[in-house]
Amino acid sequence: MIVRSAGQSLEFAYSKTEGLLELTEQQIRVAGIQSEKSQPRVIDSTARLPGEIRFDEDRTAHVVPRIAGVVESVPVNLGDMVRKGQTLAVIASQQISDQRSELAAAQRRSELARTTLDREKQLWKDGISAEQDYLQARQLSQEADIALGNARQKMSALGGQGALSQGNRYELRAPFDGTVVEKHFVLGEVVDASSNAFTLTDLNHVWATFNVAPKDLAAIQVGKQVQVLSPELQTQVQGSISYIGSLLGEQTRTATARAVLTNPDGAWRPGLPVAIEVATASREVAVTIPAAAVQRIDEQPQVFVRVDNGFVAQPVRLGVASDGFVEVTQGLSAGVEVAAQGSFILKSELGKGSADHAH
Repeated sequence: MIVRSAGQSLEFAYSKTEGLLELTEQQIRVAGIQSEKSQPRVIDSTARLPGEIRFDEDRTAHVVPRIAGVVESVPVNLGDMVRKGQTLAVIASQQISDQRSELAAAQRRSELARTTLDREKQLWKDGISAEQDYLQARQLSQEADIALGNARQKMSALGGQGALSQGNRYELRAPFDGTVVEKHFVLGEVVDASSNAFTLTDLNHVWATFNVAPKDLAAIQVGKQVQVLSPELQTQVQGSISYIGSLLGEQTRTATARAVLTNPDGAWRPGLPVAIEVATASREVAVTIPAAAVQRIDEQPQVFVRVDNGFVAQPVRLGVASDGFVEVTQGLSAGVEVAAQGSFILKSELGKGSADHAH
């Protein structure tokens, strides 16, 4: 039989010995077949739990204006990436005009009270006016300073997550770098201080949330590494558990847990269903092989054992699998060399050889 690999045609001899493929060292090397020895290994028993990708709530913000007014412009769109301090919306507000007037009046009263205090103090020192007049002027000056401070605090509070521009304009700004995932403002809309204008989130980090049964809580702890898999994306990523709830849900009778994932490409989108694999126990097993070494032949798991003149197919019985390795409970002992990378080539050629031999 002939197999093509790396642009070369290799002829494999199919033996009458059942499952034997005769290959030279050169043929094995050119075909890219690599062997590994079966060996003892600590295997983790894993639980596979359904989960969902969600926003990282520690990196998510609901942006509100803190003032009432009319939306004059909205320069960002849903899905836009924004930088910290970038203007999200501009609001015209009578409230700002009123507060500016109050602040200006408080400043003038404070200046006048300070001038009066200085004059009364000098008159009292010169013996022209009574001490009572000076004390009264001092009290009025202190009250004016307090009123000025309150007016300034009100203006500062109006700023919030925005900035006060000239006149009655209020610029609502992004509190951090992120993505606009919700947008509720439209041009000309009348809004108040509690209006939810935008929701921003940093999608460079997301949460994978899942539920943990009481029987697994002792083994699943904060800081433990998990594998998050997505059948839709056909990929997986590693994360670490950052939180496990202290209470069980009334309906599910499970504890809510979450793992933090890095998401630099934004592929892990909130709402995506995922599977969470987490180790629940560890034990040492006598024989393990790479998962890539296992091929299903005639609906039975088999491996290709290295022999002097090639490889021979060997049926095996498998146990638990973890981190790219699988336990062999029957059919193989420790220290046996088996084809790992490229074993699928041997499976393909074994099938062809069996068909040719049958003819």
